[in-house]
Order: sequence, then C-alpha cells, then structure tokens
Amino acid sequence: MERADYERLRWRCIRRALLELDITLTRFLDNGFDDLNEEQQQAFVALADMEDYDLWDLLMGKAEVDDPRLAEMVAILRKS
Repeated sequence: MERADYERLRWRCIRRALLELDITLTRFLDNGFDDLNEEQQQAFVALADMEDYDLWDLLMGKAEVDDPRLAEMVAILRKS
C-alpha cells in the first residue's frame, strides 16, 4: 500500500463518530495491518468505509457479515 493511501486509511480510522471504533481500528492499523495479506488489507479498507454503527454492530457480534471476504476480517478484528 502506498504511503498516501495508508495515511488516508489512517485518517478514516481516526475520525469516526464512535470513539470505540477510533480506538479499535487505529490500534489494529498500528499493530496488525502490516501482517495482513493484500486481500485482507482490502477487506479492512472496505470495513473502514462502512457506516460507524453498522461496523460497530459487526464487530460486537450484533450483526453478521454476508460477504465471506469481509467475514474473515471481522473475525480478526473481534480477536484483536
């Protein structure tokens, strides 16, 4: 991932309506993102583009993901 793309992703992770998402996404971006393969990184980016409350429900297990590509990333985030 290009540095500029990474910085835009970081901005999207930090500037959330929910502080809990700020913390969860930014912490993972800083500590686990580089360990992901390219497909997983793309899934993380897709999740970061979601609406806050929809994403929070996924991470808290209140909703399930239909897309198996995103489901793997949600499972990783739930464990982190």
